[in-house]
Amino acid sequence: MTQADTSATPALLPGDTPSVTVTLVTTASWPEVEAALEPAHRSFARTIGFKPKAGSLALLAGPDGSLARVLFGLGDPEAATYDQLMVGKLPGLLPEGVFRLENAPEPTEAALAWLMGSYRFGRYRSSGGTKARLAAPAGIDAAEVERVAAAVAMGRDLINTPANDLGPAEIEAAARALAERHGAAIDVTQGEELAQEFPLIHAVGVASPRAPRLIDLTWGPEDAPKVTLVGKGVAFDTGGLDIKPSSAMLLMKKDMGGAAVALAAADMIMGAGLKIRLRVLIPAVENAVSGNAFRPSDVLASRAGLSVEIGNTDAEGRLILADALTLADAEAPELILDFSTLTGAARVALGPDLPAFFTEDEALAAAVAEAGRIAIDPTWRMPLHPPYASLLESKVADLNNVSGGPFAGAITAALFLRRFAPKTRAHGHFDLYGWNPATKPGRPEGGEVQTARLTYALLKARYGA
Repeated sequence: MTQADTSATPALLPGDTPSVTVTLVTTASWPEVEAALEPAHRSFARTIGFKPKAGSLALLAGPDGSLARVLFGLGDPEAATYDQLMVGKLPGLLPEGVFRLENAPEPTEAALAWLMGSYRFGRYRSSGGTKARLAAPAGIDAAEVERVAAAVAMGRDLINTPANDLGPAEIEAAARALAERHGAAIDVTQGEELAQEFPLIHAVGVASPRAPRLIDLTWGPEDAPKVTLVGKGVAFDTGGLDIKPSSAMLLMKKDMGGAAVALAAADMIMGAGLKIRLRVLIPAVENAVSGNAFRPSDVLASRAGLSVEIGNTDAEGRLILADALTLADAEAPELILDFSTLTGAARVALGPDLPAFFTEDEALAAAVAEAGRIAIDPTWRMPLHPPYASLLESKVADLNNVSGGPFAGAITAALFLRRFAPKTRAHGHFDLYGWNPATKPGRPEGGEVQTARLTYALLKARYGA
């Protein structure tokens, strides 16, 4: 198949590039903006009934008929539904040309929203892309904004790529490309060594002809504070022998969304030169069906030495994360963050836009909430309710991989993972969807690296550049 190049996120143009002004207006600022317009523009805006509601657009022509100014509504910043990324809608609305923003409440946010809204996935067909370009607003760190947007685009590309072109080997290739770009070291374990050292990862992935592996990327000075990111890399999840119905398989190319988040966050972290010793662990597998697939009621060994009874082969993500977390915990880092498209229960509780977050560390919980606010990348903390751990008890093994009941699925999954990182108190677990079901400003429909920007903001605030 002939494939087009994956679309790149456009860069910002220099601030002094000749451009058309886009005046951003809120319900509060509109009367003043309207009064300052040229009489012809004011009359035209009234004629078309322009109001500063969120997403409203008015293209104002000059005397020669060319585009002279744009009005764009942000809505009411005090409203509960106010979208801080509303500027991200503009690239899909404006004609070809160069534009600059006027009256942006937060210029850095606005520039990032624009670039994230310019993303289009174009690997298999020409998407046409967006033709509108943005001149960098004054006073922002344009290089920083571009780095973050490019990392988001890279992660989105990984999630959007179907499993026939993105298996464990291709996830490894993406990690190797990232390591090479930033001068990081990378080690990959597979084959018999994987079976011996990471038995749960091996058991989940062995049924696929595409070999499972554990990807281990390290970067930064060895004496710097240790931070480890762990991302679930299930390239495709059939559910295994507890096979999913066809409707539940349609989006399973995104089941490596946790790996994409970890790699996107790592790209931001390394690009900014944060003062940490970064480690990224990605167990990369395909949960397939064949004669050697692991079965319900199997009892599997883990790297931690705990035996795990398999209550459901479709709860494979927590198995591969368990072995990776055991490795991460062994060196007692200051912080472990793991990312995974883990449970439908989290989506039922919080919907697709709000990842669930679990931790025992109150300071980490507060820092994550603040980082999510700053990065406009929110999560919602859910409880690690210790009594629910009894739901994972097994009569034949140290624990079961599922509770066997309909209740508290996201919590029991988080409690399962917590068993495999006992030394690291500052351990945060993100249960995310990794997908935009519909296009929103700055968030096109398709793959999304939820919590990647949050992670970068968290570590930047904690460790600095």
